[in-house]
Amino acid sequence: MKRKLKLVITVDVEEEGLFSGRYPRVPPGVHNVRELGRIERVTRDLGLPVTLLVTYPVAVDPECGEVLDRWRRELDAEIGAHLHPWSTPPFVNLPGPEPFPSDLMPESLLEAKLETLRTAIERRWGVRPESFRMGRFDLGPTVRRLLPTFGILTDSSMVPFRFKPGGASHFMSPNEPFWLDEGETGGGRLLEVPLTQVALMPNLAARAYELGLALDKRRRFLLLSMFRTVAVVGIQPAWFPLASMLWAARLHGARGGRVLTLFLHSSELLPGATPGYPSEASVQRLTGRIRLFLQWLTNTYSIEGVTLSQLHSSVPTPLNQSSPGVRSG
Repeated sequence: MKRKLKLVITVDVEEEGLFSGRYPRVPPGVHNVRELGRIERVTRDLGLPVTLLVTYPVAVDPECGEVLDRWRRELDAEIGAHLHPWSTPPFVNLPGPEPFPSDLMPESLLEAKLETLRTAIERRWGVRPESFRMGRFDLGPTVRRLLPTFGILTDSSMVPFRFKPGGASHFMSPNEPFWLDEGETGGGRLLEVPLTQVALMPNLAARAYELGLALDKRRRFLLLSMFRTVAVVGIQPAWFPLASMLWAARLHGARGGRVLTLFLHSSELLPGATPGYPSEASVQRLTGRIRLFLQWLTNTYSIEGVTLSQLHSSVPTPLNQSSPGVRSG
């Protein structure tokens, strides 16, 4: 009998001009959104819904709106929110370059940007987003506290084994979905769904993290930032080769995992929009890797495809969790 696993496929649907060290307020375009069709057939054929996490420049673009409308209507896609603070109004001059850390930003400004993004999505698609991912995975304490007040039920901003000095690091995040402590969310109920990445050996990450804490800052950075490169496999198709994706899924399932979370940037589907995928051939290799992995996964396991919001309703809520206070208006 095949082991049962839930699969969440998420796409950060975003503007171009990223991954190059520049984060402009007005992006060069959102043409990559049309390229979502490259993964449509495999998700349709396998019956796997997709969660589309949308940035502000995408939400206010009429052509993008039509593309995502069809995904909602024909493919049961969910529309969620993806905040890029550098390209979401209102704008103020901050004392540092973009991407400016969320927890160094005035809370009122971050709150206003979340309101702008939520309003744009609601006006375009008539839905209030219930799922979220923070740009650059910068899920700090302020963002966690604000999300439930905007009606967000599920976040997917944590990347296990990621270490970022001076920013939000979630090195010791669990691999499975878990409820954030209500003390972190202002009393709201927020499910965290980390990206699926797996250490090659159990307890290896905890040992590396403990060792890192005993080192000076430079050596700690070297140890923990390199850990993901040499001791981790994951199912993220833009980050790992196919062999590592298969290995990660098998390890996660063998260790009792029940949920796999895959993510992709829409801009990785447009040749030349990101440094990692500069040509048509490189994008075709990426989409081919996605297709082969999903076909193998559905043949190997009993897979139930779910969106982030659907997953929220299937994870038991701790008894001490209260209902979120939802911002009106």
